[in-house]
Amino acid sequence: MDRLAALRTFLQDDPDDPFTRFALAQEHAGRGETDEALGYYEGLVREHADYVGTYYHLGALYRALGRDDDARATLRAGIAVATAAGDPHARAELQGALLEAEGLGFDD
Repeated sequence: MDRLAALRTFLQDDPDDPFTRFALAQEHAGRGETDEALGYYEGLVREHADYVGTYYHLGALYRALGRDDDARATLRAGIAVATAAGDPHARAELQGALLEAEGLGFDD
């Protein structure tokens, strides 16, 4: 059984598990299946807004799709979620990604 099939089985067993949904998004993104990945990431933001890891990856996917306004909004939302969760590492990563999305990265 490949990874995608295994993840789908896990999702059937526990359809509300945010980790499985995140793993499915990552698997689809890794395969270049952007629409599927986007669906899982956006679903996580809607249904599991406190799942901090989603925001960085969704923001990066939006940037790759040329949806820069959505990317910046997502990264800002992620910063707020990471702050509320007391996760300084995730917050710093999201802030760095936001700076890059705003054209203010360290290389500039």
